[in-house]
Amino acid sequence: MVLPALVVVAVGMSAFLTSGPASGASPTSGSASTGLIAHKVAKSSKPTKSSKSSPIHTLALPSSYIAPGRQLFEENCSACHGPAALGTSRAPNLTGLGAATVDFWVGTGRMPLADASLQAVPKPSHFTTKQVEEIAAFVTSLSPVNGPGIPVVNTKTANLTEGNSLFVLNCAACHTITGSGDALADGYFATSLHAATPTQVAEAIRTGPGNMPRFGPGELSNKEVADIVAYVTGPIKHPDNRGGIGLGGVGPVAEGFVALLVGVGGLMLVAFWLGDRA
Repeated sequence: MVLPALVVVAVGMSAFLTSGPASGASPTSGSASTGLIAHKVAKSSKPTKSSKSSPIHTLALPSSYIAPGRQLFEENCSACHGPAALGTSRAPNLTGLGAATVDFWVGTGRMPLADASLQAVPKPSHFTTKQVEEIAAFVTSLSPVNGPGIPVVNTKTANLTEGNSLFVLNCAACHTITGSGDALADGYFATSLHAATPTQVAEAIRTGPGNMPRFGPGELSNKEVADIVAYVTGPIKHPDNRGGIGLGGVGPVAEGFVALLVGVGGLMLVAFWLGDRA
């Protein structure tokens, strides 16, 4: 009799676990559990899990970053952007722009800017990766609605052929086909992409820094952005120079200059030598 009783108890427990809580339980208990899980994820700087199929996820900045970020901002950024990041006559309002904008400008060393009248150029950052994220966390805490977050890009399934086509169509006009950058109007220039990281490429596409246009999800999907990122950080950054010396990847202008200097110059030297012998 003991064995059948144990079987009945086991079946009853299995049915309870499968069907969930009793009808008298609170209908919000399941969502409360989900909220606890999301809270744990947000405690550390990790990618969110909003969409498993998307190759780009947003970095979750923990709330513990806000306080140190405030101090870093006040010491390094508030002189131009104001203590509440609302902007001044020297610098624009940062509230609502999103963590990706802050991470791009500060993480690439473009900010802080020594001279506001000059175009910001990439240089070694004054801050560590964690400090940059702390500043971004503080700035995003100032607004209930923000722009794009810091992207984490997975290029394992990216299509380099599509990335090449999208780069040629949307990026090469300014950055050149080799990604080495070029001069623009009014003294501005498009910077080289050869040192850009996957995160920085995706941030630039989504936020449109400087004179660069902004490509939202309506213009380029996350899959297309990942394809561009893979192409820029792959063939653009590490070209396969099967024809010989790459010459820094600056394109046909440099190649033509070398051809004139070495080729025509060499022919002239040979002609002078033959003339002397004659």
